[in-house]
Amino acid sequence: MVKIYHLGNCTTCQRILKELQPGPEAVLQDIKTEPITPEQLEEMKKLAGSYEKLFSRRAMKYRAWGLNQQQLGEEDYRDYILKEYTFLKRPVIIIDDQIFVGSAPKEVAAAKAALA
Repeated sequence: MVKIYHLGNCTTCQRILKELQPGPEAVLQDIKTEPITPEQLEEMKKLAGSYEKLFSRRAMKYRAWGLNQQQLGEEDYRDYILKEYTFLKRPVIIIDDQIFVGSAPKEVAAAKAALA
């Protein structure tokens, strides 16, 4: 099973999808038009190990909401990701029981290798 959570209007996500060429069997979910569910987030957390690994500190709202001034815990990360899609580090690529989070070159390369 290949599932990719992304933003359709994000040029970085578009570039990574083009590079990966996941194939027609892959399930793509644009998290802006089809928000992630608590169950999907729980699955991601099990694979990633924590909500913090899924949380994007680059999101514009991270500073705008003053979250950079707060001490956040796992439940906070979970709640913010469910409340605002921009807090999910993108893309999230799930291939069977492996997860690749974010756009770092090593994550993309690992996902590409897992797809091959």
